[in-house]
Amino acid sequence: MDRRQLLATGAAVAFSGCGTTTDIDDDTNGEQPTSDGLLESAIETRRHMHDLTARRTMQVAAPDGSVERVERLARVPPAKQRIEVVESTDPDTPAGSVTVTNRATTWEYNPKTETVDKQYHPNKVDTDGVRLVLEDLRSDHELRYDGQETIHGRDAHVIETRPPTEDVGPTINLVVGETTFVVPLRVTGDPEAVDVSRTIWIDDEHRYPIKERNAVAEDGETLHELLVTYEDLSIDQGIRSGTFTYEPPKGATVVTDGREPEGVFESRTAAEEILPYDLPDPDVADAYVLDRVTVIEQKPKYGGTVATLWYNDPTVIAKELYVAVRQQQRFDPDALEEIEFDGQTAYRRDGRIRSIFWTCDDLSYEVSSLVDDSPLLEIASSIGCS
Repeated sequence: MDRRQLLATGAAVAFSGCGTTTDIDDDTNGEQPTSDGLLESAIETRRHMHDLTARRTMQVAAPDGSVERVERLARVPPAKQRIEVVESTDPDTPAGSVTVTNRATTWEYNPKTETVDKQYHPNKVDTDGVRLVLEDLRSDHELRYDGQETIHGRDAHVIETRPPTEDVGPTINLVVGETTFVVPLRVTGDPEAVDVSRTIWIDDEHRYPIKERNAVAEDGETLHELLVTYEDLSIDQGIRSGTFTYEPPKGATVVTDGREPEGVFESRTAAEEILPYDLPDPDVADAYVLDRVTVIEQKPKYGGTVATLWYNDPTVIAKELYVAVRQQQRFDPDALEEIEFDGQTAYRRDGRIRSIFWTCDDLSYEVSSLVDDSPLLEIASSIGCS
């Protein structure tokens, strides 16, 4: 069950009417909130959120048809999610479909085929997609505050956005629903006559998005529209135990994908009981705690026995780093920047994931993070050549 696919994807179009990033609010009386300020508040809400539950309705309309889904959604960002489809006209995701994700595994159940797709991903790096989209809207889009509306009994502020001209593509990363969708952008006329708009409704109480509309129009006529709405939104009210575990229905066929880990452990000591080597005890900042240790058996050319220590800051979503130990070197020194710490030759990688690699005796080490201010060199130094 591919939750990104609602309708077929067409050709990308250029966005019209978009220039440099501006905030064009009319705030002459000093009382009206600004779109920039509302997005900043939503980012902070998201950054420190623990859990979220809601009833989510998603509607897609296009010239060749429309579909609608109603789902029960539970989230503990960035990694845990449960989606239960209660109503659907989408043939690819019928009512009764279930998706459950935790740190190590995703289950996807399709009641039409009575099949469960079980995917192992114990070392998947989790980003906070919603926060990243909100930050992108705030920094790169034209914004306009468009008053207030009531959404399912909740007061909400309306923000109209326009993307930069070069921001072209058929995929939409939603802020309401935390999902990536492929939005059809089939246009046969002049791309300059096409208008692409995105509207976000931010709840006044929680300062959090509760509705989103993405629309493609040509000559004033809406060609495609994606509308997502939250009802019964609850933030940081707790989620019942067992929400993010899953037991396949009796008789369902289970298909597995990915490499099953040898174990996921709560402590270094427990993991070392099955490892052929000792684990380091890196010196991380006080805000970080050890979340888990994963152990995977790979072929020698892929690292052999690989243990990964995952650390995160429980107060900030997706603020995490990891330390990986491998029996065989997996990095390519020629493709990395050579550096040195404490007399130890190491190699640095910059980009979406920032990393430091080095080898010591019979082991290869990696320290990595998606957070720009993580002191990777200091952490590597605390491990050294143990």
